[in-house]
Amino acid sequence: MRLNDLSPPPGSRKRRKRVGRGNASGKGTYSGRGLKGQRSRAGRDYNAVFEGGAMSMMRTLPRRKGFKAPFRVEAQPINVVDLDRRFSDGDTVDADALVAAGLLRRRTQRFKVLAGGEIAGALHLNVERISPAALAKIVAAGGSVEVINAENADSSGADEA
Repeated sequence: MRLNDLSPPPGSRKRRKRVGRGNASGKGTYSGRGLKGQRSRAGRDYNAVFEGGAMSMMRTLPRRKGFKAPFRVEAQPINVVDLDRRFSDGDTVDADALVAAGLLRRRTQRFKVLAGGEIAGALHLNVERISPAALAKIVAAGGSVEVINAENADSSGADEA
């Protein structure tokens, strides 16, 4: 293979529209802009919410307080009762085991162990995030918890235990 053999995949490069080159081209006379009006003029622009001078829908809707954190990472909640149902006494629970048990979709998915429900078996957890109440329940049931990668815990409600 040489550089001159390289070409983009078919259909990935669209030809530009040549306007104003005769009516036979299909884009002559008005060049695809229709007849008169603000959209047909050159050099005039308007924003996406402009609705021809009518009250814009963006202005009729109330402004809500708060904001969405742009780099927020969602953590999949996993309750201790889910661990108790899917793992037996003495099992080691980590991301791979959670994927095998169907509690996570993929190994790299963020998750946090929460204290919902009760746990009877003694499980050994290797997790990144766990709530203090869940930690207390697992230790009370005879299990152990090792928190790994705690320095990478984000602000999605993660606690270092």
